[in-house]
Amino acid sequence: MSGTVSVKELVDEITNLEVHSGKEYLEERLITTEDISRPGLELTGYFDYYPEERIQLFGMTEISYGNKMSAKKRLEIMNKLCGANTPCFVVSRYLAVPEEMTAAANKHHIPILRSKLPTTRVSAKLTDFLSGRLAQRKSLHGVLVDIYGLGVLITGDSGVGKSETALDLIKRGHRLIADDRVEVHQQDEQTVIGEAPRILRHLLEIRGVGIIDVMNLFGAGAVRSKTDISLIINLENWEKDKQFDRLGNGEQKVTIFDVDIPKISIPVKVGRNLAIIIEAAAMNYRAKTMGYDATKAFERNLNELISENSDKK
Repeated sequence: MSGTVSVKELVDEITNLEVHSGKEYLEERLITTEDISRPGLELTGYFDYYPEERIQLFGMTEISYGNKMSAKKRLEIMNKLCGANTPCFVVSRYLAVPEEMTAAANKHHIPILRSKLPTTRVSAKLTDFLSGRLAQRKSLHGVLVDIYGLGVLITGDSGVGKSETALDLIKRGHRLIADDRVEVHQQDEQTVIGEAPRILRHLLEIRGVGIIDVMNLFGAGAVRSKTDISLIINLENWEKDKQFDRLGNGEQKVTIFDVDIPKISIPVKVGRNLAIIIEAAAMNYRAKTMGYDATKAFERNLNELISENSDKK
């Protein structure tokens, strides 16, 4: 994990999250971990291992238990919950915020947020947002396109035609995520997410034309903010003596963080329609993930033909 996220960014980015108190402290309070704490044990007075650096989430269970305490005891517990690194309190289901929580939070400059969503939904939304924002990131050279819902990262040497191919794909109804630089982070053990740097969002550079705004030219349906990277297609200049996979059984993979992503190398040659080829490659990959492999079907047909010819001899 790296970096921090302010509570203000959290409020700005997540819908169904509103500020109950402490609006003036939103920018100064920083979140450093994606883990969320539901302080059940702490409400009983057990603070030996209190993770004060986490967002403290209160649901029906926590609020109901706190309401059974005396006002004096509740204020004592709430003050203990206000650690030096506690970013904020979040109360779900629009439950009533105890006065003692508000008093303690104001005293220690900690914001209190509320949401109408159930506790588990709030926790999931917070974790999903923070895992993406706090995850380790790297920048890759390439173009990321959504093809039939499949995130395809097009790579290759500078000038090989990545952006021009992406433009052709956009005209065919597919969506641009990022051109030139793709910021990636690992979401979980099987998923890598790619998105555009803020300064390059929705922009595409075409040599001889310059920078074009894809959303303004082709509409909001031609862009997407981020996507899982499912397939890498590497464009390589055609060389007569270089061997390229012709049957589709040469499995290649690229490891990004801890995730292995399939890779296909496609030779670039005058007259080849790369957009259609990449579109077909994406559809063929999707077919494989759904259980149909054209290469295996070809090998099966070939074996049957060999067997038939052998029987005739």
